[in-house]
Amino acid sequence: MIRRLTIPWPSLRAERSGERGTVSRLLAVSDEQDPALESADVRASIGPVDAILGCGDLEPGYLAMLGDAFMAPLIFVRGNHDRGLGWREQSHVLPDCLPDGRPTLLADTRLVGLSWPGRHDGRAEHDDGAAWRQAIGLAIRLAGRGREPLLVISHAPPEGAGDTPDDPYHRGFAAYRWLAERIRPPLWLHGHAQVAGRHSLVERLGPTTLVNVTGAALIELVPEAVGR
Repeated sequence: MIRRLTIPWPSLRAERSGERGTVSRLLAVSDEQDPALESADVRASIGPVDAILGCGDLEPGYLAMLGDAFMAPLIFVRGNHDRGLGWREQSHVLPDCLPDGRPTLLADTRLVGLSWPGRHDGRAEHDDGAAWRQAIGLAIRLAGRGREPLLVISHAPPEGAGDTPDDPYHRGFAAYRWLAERIRPPLWLHGHAQVAGRHSLVERLGPTTLVNVTGAALIELVPEAVGR
């Protein structure tokens, strides 16, 4: 089932001009292919989207199909399984993944990606040191950026915020929690954490809404004045 979420999005433009602004429609996917998205009728019911956001661990061909079918930009980060010869041989159908920790502008939305930290060859280790390097590097880049809202997409979640704490491999990264508390993004999308048995796939960490987009989620960012 494709979940649908509406997220208030702080808009400096709305604050200055009083105009409502344009709603951004983002189809976020991760970890599990949603067979419903292979149906043209289902895609038509979703309607146009401004971008496909991939949060890792999906086949390159599936991501490319979504980008082509919706005729939308494809923006993605790599997960812990997006590695090895097989993935590299298939990845030619994809654009480059988001560079770690480098803010990118999508229409009026500033976003940043954090791929699975560490090496992309060999076995995927839970590399806390690499996660800290990502987090500190991004915090330095964002220093002095003011109030501009930021959308973060990652494969793994922050520790204690939508992760699977009892599973050492699927627990979140402490560095990501530190980062979230420091930069306070309105929205953080991720996958990786197990969804079975969860009461909700939406978490709050201070002002940040965290969404586990395993499968697929249609997210609408509705602009509102920052001070509202």
